Amino acid sequence: MLGILKDLFARPKVATQPSAPAGERIYAIGDIHGRLDLFERLISQIERDEQARGKARTTLILLGDLIDRGPDSAGVIDLARKLSETRMVEILQGNHEEMLLSSRSDVNALRSFLRFGGLETIASYGVPPEDIAALSSEEVQALMNRTIPVADFDFIREFKKLVRIGDYVFVHAGLRPETPIDMQLGRDCRWIREPFLSHDGDFGAFVVHGHTITTEPDRRPNRIGIDTGAYVHGTLTAIGLQGTEQWFVQAHEDSSTQPGALEEIA
Repeated sequence: MLGILKDLFARPKVATQPSAPAGERIYAIGDIHGRLDLFERLISQIERDEQARGKARTTLILLGDLIDRGPDSAGVIDLARKLSETRMVEILQGNHEEMLLSSRSDVNALRSFLRFGGLETIASYGVPPEDIAALSSEEVQALMNRTIPVADFDFIREFKKLVRIGDYVFVHAGLRPETPIDMQLGRDCRWIREPFLSHDGDFGAFVVHGHTITTEPDRRPNRIGIDTGAYVHGTLTAIGLQGTEQWFVQAHEDSSTQPGALEEIA
């Protein structure tokens, strides 16, 4: 009986070479953080890459942290909404979206939000930063709730905890080791670093994530991190997946006259 129960609750193993479902292509984009310029450039590069690779059912996945720190969070949200109206798009909620939503009613959450890029987000809706700085926390909260459209709050609230496609699971920050994917907590999915980053075992699927900045994509046997620091290093990264193929598409802030970088990986 014990053996039967173990078989019933055993997690599936990560494929030696993870694979997307037949006929499907996936592009996952790392943390955008208000860099509308890089987001627009990367979308154009992905569209060119799609055309070059031929027909497939394509899903675009945004790994969360669309907002904060960069100069145009409002524009990023607007473009993400427009994309979701014209193509298959899955959007994950990152820790910065969680902070924004909590800040609507929690002044302490608002104070943290402002320290970690929230001021830039509110300013992107047309409020001068110096006006925000002159207000009390309660006044900033009221201003934010007046200034950011309810439709944007509602749109962000619908962002997902994680998405699973084929042998891949897409999540903002990571997964808690030794916990089945279906039982992962939203807070871990949005905030975790350790013990996720150092775990070298099976997560139940190959994990594609953002949240932790590296200068280049962080490729490990059980995961790949693609937050290459759009607001710090000026590089926004997407990973393309089809069958067992994996490749990167990148937008760089100093590459306005150059084509996007494409790199095939095993």
